[in-house]
Amino acid sequence: MEQRKFGKTDMHVSVLGFGGTEIGMNNKTHSGEDTSKLLNNGLDLGLNVIDTASDNSQIEATIGESLSHRRRHFYLFGKYGEGRAVDLPYPDWDPRNIRMGVERSLRRLRTAYLDLAILDNCTREVLAQGELIEAMKRLKEEGLTRYIGYSGDSTDALYAIETGEFDALETSINLADQEAVSLTLAPAEERGMGIIVKRPVANLVWTRSSEATRAPETYERRLEQLAYPFLDDPPQRLTEIALRFSLSLPQIDTALLRIGSTQQLLDHVGYAARGPLDDELMGLIRRRWREIAEPAWGGLS
Repeated sequence: MEQRKFGKTDMHVSVLGFGGTEIGMNNKTHSGEDTSKLLNNGLDLGLNVIDTASDNSQIEATIGESLSHRRRHFYLFGKYGEGRAVDLPYPDWDPRNIRMGVERSLRRLRTAYLDLAILDNCTREVLAQGELIEAMKRLKEEGLTRYIGYSGDSTDALYAIETGEFDALETSINLADQEAVSLTLAPAEERGMGIIVKRPVANLVWTRSSEATRAPETYERRLEQLAYPFLDDPPQRLTEIALRFSLSLPQIDTALLRIGSTQQLLDHVGYAARGPLDDELMGLIRRRWREIAEPAWGGLS
């Protein structure tokens, strides 16, 4: 699988990565597959990025049980910032939650360090107070994570980029969510940040999959208005176009996917292997967005 240099870090990441929220429930995926087998199949196919979050102990435990013996073969990214909602003792965005959340993840994941600890969806107002950024930097200084990043969208993400403190940006980009293409990608690239795309296939809103049930209604409404001429194509073709659109953007390093079966994994690997979309189709997608998108169509965190 193609790998890309992850910003100014020493990592070379696969263009596809596992989004941890789809894997690990009762050690089975929604299709009933064994999660350990699916994760190992992904590594065998060249995926070397696993993104998880501290809000699901089973997911992190499953990753640890399944892959700790292959730790040098993949990069672990984790998201932090929530507090009581994820059974930590302090309110959301209290800096004391950061270290506690990371240390808990390390125990579950059976590893001594993260490759990237990500501050998840924190507003610019909270960021500007500085305490959360300092808490993240201490993790890096103490070796609990090698790099730190920010996950978010719109002007919050732009502010995080402009602080110059983060090594990576995770942001939403897909056929129905393109604000970041013109707002944050260039500034992030200029600062040498690795760039991660979340929701690259718009939660598969055009299918009846388990992921589509979590798709924001906003995406459905936007796609209706954007009226791309290919929206009546078969779902598999739409998924391919969506994924290749995200990967065609030159600033993007890796795209996170919720993968629920080996067949879905193989399909996505095949789509990515077909390379960038042709200039005509890329131009059409971007042109429709510029013509139709409303000012309020911000990135969905």
